[in-house]
Amino acid sequence: MAPPSAGEAARYDTVILVPARNEEVGVFTSLDSLARQTRRPDLIIVVVNNSTDRTREFAQEFADSENAPPTVVLNLDNNPHKKAGALNHGLNWLREAVGGRLTGAIRHVLVMDADTELHPKFLERARNVIASDPELGGVSAACFGRTGLWSNPWQRYLLGMQIIEYGRAASARYRTDVHTMSGAGSFYRAEALQSLIDWRGEVFWEDHRNLVEDYETTLALKESGWKVTANELCIAYTDLMPTLRELIQQRERWSRGTVDTLRARGWTKFTWHSISTLILALLGSAYILGWGSRTLVTAARYGMAHAPLFWALIGFWVVYPALRVRKLGWKAMVVEAVLLPELVYTVVRTYWLVSSVVKSYMTRVSAWK
Repeated sequence: MAPPSAGEAARYDTVILVPARNEEVGVFTSLDSLARQTRRPDLIIVVVNNSTDRTREFAQEFADSENAPPTVVLNLDNNPHKKAGALNHGLNWLREAVGGRLTGAIRHVLVMDADTELHPKFLERARNVIASDPELGGVSAACFGRTGLWSNPWQRYLLGMQIIEYGRAASARYRTDVHTMSGAGSFYRAEALQSLIDWRGEVFWEDHRNLVEDYETTLALKESGWKVTANELCIAYTDLMPTLRELIQQRERWSRGTVDTLRARGWTKFTWHSISTLILALLGSAYILGWGSRTLVTAARYGMAHAPLFWALIGFWVVYPALRVRKLGWKAMVVEAVLLPELVYTVVRTYWLVSSVVKSYMTRVSAWK
């Protein structure tokens, strides 16, 4: 498909950017969720990014289908800057197509991962939210994990805990000042993205050390004067990690990238909440695992009467976690009330948090080959 002329692009309300690296399994499903939107996008740009599988082939198959919105498939074979480089490549192509600037030619840009499926009303709802406040630079999705993908009891547990984790986060996001515009689905005002280009020459920071381009860009938007928010009705369904190794690798990348970014920024009015949350998470995990384990041993040796405070807290932690996930249904509430599944997951979470901090200070981020 040839680039649209500036006159055509001036009529674009919403353009979608989909970076895709080795996503042959899910890219067609993700793109199809865009075709089924109640407010269809005007243009989809798929940036096939350092892929070694058939991602480009499947994306092009979607682009050639009769029911697809106008879709362009760009191929980026030599990209050292990970997802940020792919996104900037797509934005640069778009800017050239509309005469050099996004402002005035395009109203909104949605960035979504190629392993994500959007709710059919995502675009419609996101447009309504961003129109409610001219100072809003972006609306982040509420992310939920896809269900029913397990093949054995351990995998069922691992995926189930991730589903609960995503659901809990979606219900309790810091909506007035969200930590991160989710890479799974972030709906930006084109004017806000253009302001970042004018300020620093690019929207997404191109550096192979940038592991969390979504978080870094969120901070950049705030620093340039834009507000960001999240909306629980703008729903994105994302893939979960089927094995413990893949889960730890994913979370270490996210957490380590966040620590790297916070270290580079320092303590500011835009980072203090994230820094405080990280410190409290580490202290809370250490306290629960250390004090809780010692108290359990004491209770087992001398009986429950010797640990009344512990059992009072247990009563609280049976009710409170269950209520936090009530929107996910009774099964999730039972899992949280039992406590043991969440305790095991807390051990895993503590491991990736601690290892991420250590790696941020002790190791370098390797570039893509």
